[in-house]
Amino acid sequence: MVDCKREQRMNKFTEVCQQLQANPRRWLVTGVAGFIGSNLLEALLNLDQTVVAIDNFSTGHRRNLEQVRDSVTARQWQRCLFHEMDIRNFEDCQRACNGVDLVLHQAALGSVPRSIADPITTNQVNVDGFLNMLLAAHKAGVKRFVYAVSSSVYGDNPALPKVEDKIGRPLSPYAVSKYVNELYAGVFAHSYGLESIGLRYFNVFGRRQDSHSAYAAVIPEWIGALLSGKPVYINGDGETSRDFCFIDNCVQANLLAATTGHPAAINQTYNVALNQRTTLNTLFSSILAGLRKRGVELNEIQPTYRDFRPGDVRHSLADISKAQELLGYQPTHRFDEGLEESIDWYVAHIHSG
Repeated sequence: MVDCKREQRMNKFTEVCQQLQANPRRWLVTGVAGFIGSNLLEALLNLDQTVVAIDNFSTGHRRNLEQVRDSVTARQWQRCLFHEMDIRNFEDCQRACNGVDLVLHQAALGSVPRSIADPITTNQVNVDGFLNMLLAAHKAGVKRFVYAVSSSVYGDNPALPKVEDKIGRPLSPYAVSKYVNELYAGVFAHSYGLESIGLRYFNVFGRRQDSHSAYAAVIPEWIGALLSGKPVYINGDGETSRDFCFIDNCVQANLLAATTGHPAAINQTYNVALNQRTTLNTLFSSILAGLRKRGVELNEIQPTYRDFRPGDVRHSLADISKAQELLGYQPTHRFDEGLEESIDWYVAHIHSG
């Protein structure tokens, strides 16, 4: 049966995809072996685009690229031009940007706890590497630079929902690094005329998100733990809430940002989310029910509650009206729809039974 509501939500994005297939471009995706980068690569190759793809495998995985290769045709895979490079090396950035029309910059060291444990490396990658990429893109004559930022820039501002022009004090080195990205992008727009758009991701989740990392995001970490018979830990009382956003919505936002011709939409930052809040307690119950529905045998399991994590905000909820108005962003997957697809993927790929 056709999902009419889903089709309606896809109209603008479908139009953009058709235009790209009719007029292929040359893209650069940094951090391509990561969760979001590999999904962007897959989407672009399926649209018959040429993609310069770079990663240094510090957090990304070769298996992600192998899965993309297996999901596209041989002809499409030939359009992936992969190079093992590090954005901390300016010469690497210059080589990667040569002849590129559009950049989707995803390479970064994520995770608030990691940045607190190692702020220097976080700054080297997220700030120095970002500056290298901006300068290389400018020198190469790149038409548009779309970059990943983060809802962490809202910091200690308690107002909900989060609106782009009202941020607070950053609460972690990671948040500082992402805010600096926005400042540098603005300076490059003003000083060099480099068009850019920043996308503030709110808890993106979905296929190929790492469930084994010491800094794994909550959804893959909990699914992986439950499939492996390990305990699930909730930081705080479980009433902390997040605006979880499925990966397909994130891909849509990137392609819309890269291709928009709306003058007012350029050199802006946008929330990428759902405007839908889910508590950690609700998330745990939903994952548990989803796994059981798929025949995963789970005993009576209760999560273990522990202290709140330093640097975390209590609640997060995005106002997405700016992205809807200026980019034509319309999420195709609500939280429950995205979680269903994610659980299917993890059961198929990491089920230990």
